[in-house]
Formats: sequence, structure tokens, C-alpha cells
Amino acid sequence: MIEIERKFLVTSPKYKEESVKSTRIIQGFLNTHKERTVRIRLKGEQGFLTVKGMSSKDGLSRFEWETEISKSEAKDLLEICEPGVIDKVRYEVFVGSHTFEVDEFFGENEGLVIAEVELNSETEFFLKPDWLGKEVTGEVKYYNSELSKSPYKLW
Repeated sequence: MIEIERKFLVTSPKYKEESVKSTRIIQGFLNTHKERTVRIRLKGEQGFLTVKGMSSKDGLSRFEWETEISKSEAKDLLEICEPGVIDKVRYEVFVGSHTFEVDEFFGENEGLVIAEVELNSETEFFLKPDWLGKEVTGEVKYYNSELSKSPYKLW
């Protein structure tokens, strides 16, 4: 499966008022090789194992495979992940016909807020809410796998 998404910095907390759902996410990485990452995620009460391939040159698309695992399996696997856990709350915000996922980071990445929108094609039109800032699609330092190694607080 190919995932197509665009990432943006967020300029105000207004997205919180517009969100329809928020979920705490804890995630770690079993592997952060540039050609593939293997992520373990605890999203609320659900666990997930995700494999992501290398991004396209423009950063818009990449292979992604995900399967649900039990909460206890996710907790066990988080114990053996590489150093650098990602702790964030994800807010879901409907804008037009799209859902923006806005991640507010905590811990070593506190102060960083990133919005992502998944698309069906690289040229698909989407409405941009007024709290959307600079586009950072393809900027590797904003990938969660990179934030786990080089946190925002160290920039």
C-alpha cells in the first residue's frame, strides 16, 4: 500500500476547538533505517505494528503496511525499541472532505505541533484551515522516526 500525505506546522491551538476526537499515542521504533522503519504504537487501548518504506524524492508518498496487535504485545515490544519514545496527542479535525491529524508532542518534542492530511493522489486538492502553517512534507527532521533520535528540544 502506498501512503500519500502532506505535513504542515501548526500556527495556533484553534485546531483543538475544531477537533472531533483526541487520542494519546506512545510509539517507539524497532528499526529506523532510512530505507525502512518498523514502528510500534500504542494508540489509546489499541496496539499497532507498522512498516514504512523509503519516501519518494518529494516526500509525498511511501509504502506503508500496518496490522493491529494487542495492547500487551505493543507494551512488550515498546520495551525493546531503540532509545527515544514519541509521546503525543493526536487530534482529528474535519476540513472539507478531508481529515487532518494534528499531533501535539510532549516530552523531548514538547512545543512541536504537526498536521498531516492523507490524500488519494499527489495532486489532490484539499482545503487548508487558517491554523495551517509552513509545509514540511519531505523534511526528514519532522518524521517521527527522526524525532525519536533528534528531538525537537535539541534543535
